[in-house]
Amino acid sequence: MGGNLFFASTGAVLEVVGVPPDDALIAGWRARVERAGERLKWKNRRTAARRHAGGASLAIAAPDDQLFLATEVNEWALCATLVERDPARCSALEEALVAEALRSAADAQSPAAAMWPVLEEAPAFARFERLAALESQPRLRKLLDAAAARGLPHVVDESELTLGAGVGGCNFSLAALPHVAEVPWQELRDIPTALVTGSNGKTTTVRLLAACARAQGWHAGYNCTDGVFLDHEVVAPGDYSGPAGARRVMRDRRTEAAILETARGGILRRGIVVSQADAAVVTNVSSDHFGEYGIHDLAGLAQVKLAVGAVVKPRGLLVLNADDVQLRAQADEFTQRFGRCPPLGWFSVSAEDSRLREYRLRGAAICGMRDGHLYVSREGDENDLGPISAMPLSMGGIAAYNVANMAGAALAAVALGIATNTIAAVFARFGSSLEDNPGRMMRFDVAGVTVLVDYAHNPDGLRGFLKVADHLRGGGRLGLMLGHAGNRKDVDIEELARVAVEFRPDLVVVKEDEAHLRGRAPGEIPRIIRAELMRLGLPDSALPVANSEVQAARYALDWARPGDVLALPVHSLSARATVVSMLQNGQVG
Repeated sequence: MGGNLFFASTGAVLEVVGVPPDDALIAGWRARVERAGERLKWKNRRTAARRHAGGASLAIAAPDDQLFLATEVNEWALCATLVERDPARCSALEEALVAEALRSAADAQSPAAAMWPVLEEAPAFARFERLAALESQPRLRKLLDAAAARGLPHVVDESELTLGAGVGGCNFSLAALPHVAEVPWQELRDIPTALVTGSNGKTTTVRLLAACARAQGWHAGYNCTDGVFLDHEVVAPGDYSGPAGARRVMRDRRTEAAILETARGGILRRGIVVSQADAAVVTNVSSDHFGEYGIHDLAGLAQVKLAVGAVVKPRGLLVLNADDVQLRAQADEFTQRFGRCPPLGWFSVSAEDSRLREYRLRGAAICGMRDGHLYVSREGDENDLGPISAMPLSMGGIAAYNVANMAGAALAAVALGIATNTIAAVFARFGSSLEDNPGRMMRFDVAGVTVLVDYAHNPDGLRGFLKVADHLRGGGRLGLMLGHAGNRKDVDIEELARVAVEFRPDLVVVKEDEAHLRGRAPGEIPRIIRAELMRLGLPDSALPVANSEVQAARYALDWARPGDVLALPVHSLSARATVVSMLQNGQVG
């Protein structure tokens, strides 16, 4: 992995489940990792132990060309410590490690498959040295050092190394790396790069930044939950909000500016793809995805999101939501986590917020709303980006969460070197066309019915979406469809239902999100949602069940009459395309 939850360098993490991680266990594990790293002559050795509700995460830093070995060292250190503490109970661990090695023996990527694990320290270290020699790539280390000395970024995965980025990048197979002197360094360069993460608003912020980059005259490559794009060209459709999407953007020789959506799962599984960035935005942190990869609360989720700041350049900008209590609390701990903190930028829906005034007095960049206008300020230079009510994305100022998205995007755009008058011009038009931000707060007026289509996928996102719908309903009825992905806890699914009830809907079509069952049985999530809605007082007759997102949308559209408002959270790309086509063809009632 690259920069990650634990430290800014590459390494390996081991999840421990079912073993109480007391101080003595962690101390024994750390001591063994340290001795192994010293024997292997690893530089910048670091360990991190993070206890959580499900067990613990044990992470070790390691060189880029020793990551398979790092997983072996990590497992050995834990297992050897467990056997030392309780030989009788843990006597089968060595056999289990050998069995796992046998199972993966066909994996040609792992040199460890040909050498069976052993827990005794002296033979284990001898084995590690043989594995290190097999995995070692001295040319890779020298190339990375040479790139860093020149201020160049890099991207590396299991098969390929990229030095530079986009139009200034060059790709090399790990199986045939050049010598440092053979690299055309004079042709390589960095490009303006921003990372965007958070619980809600990531894709909208990415698209805003990409639009600003295009208006600046750059060819903008970006990845998000809808795919990989270069300007308006779809390079690859699908959910590419993780490392695979970022790599495709950074390796496309047409890319002149890179805007990378960086999802929580990718950070936890693989780390951050890029080695450096000019800006990183954390839009917010809200309850979502708890129980996965050792993240069980908002504080842990904020730690994951803030990891993007580890790759921001010393003169770049880490952009944070000043209205988010977790981000405010953890910003002060950033230096302790990563050894340094980049300059901070703070945004809020209000420029008059006392926190923003305080941050500005400290010299931080800020962006917020004052007297109905959006203002951005950095290094004492304040610029008016225009009236919020005239920015289509704000829907006349009622979509407060999109005002926050624009404020965060404005700070990141300034950090990329985009002129403020260019940013203002983009904000004055972005969102006026459905193609600007597909799947996010799309508005249709069909036969007197107002229909809103959005991606709202967690309680906070749904609440923001329904606030807009409720504002528009006037004297009409409110109908919505409601479902959830399967990789959520029951309590999180029930919370979605509780948010819906806050807005007194007249109809809730409980949908099966058939493209995102993720381990749940068909019908399981609709049963949970419907039961909670009925417990909260909604009548059975107002809660039809649909077996797909498209079927749910059709039911709501057939139910609607002039004056009504429909709020349709649609999550799969194919369903969204069908629903949008229905709306554009006037299929209501």
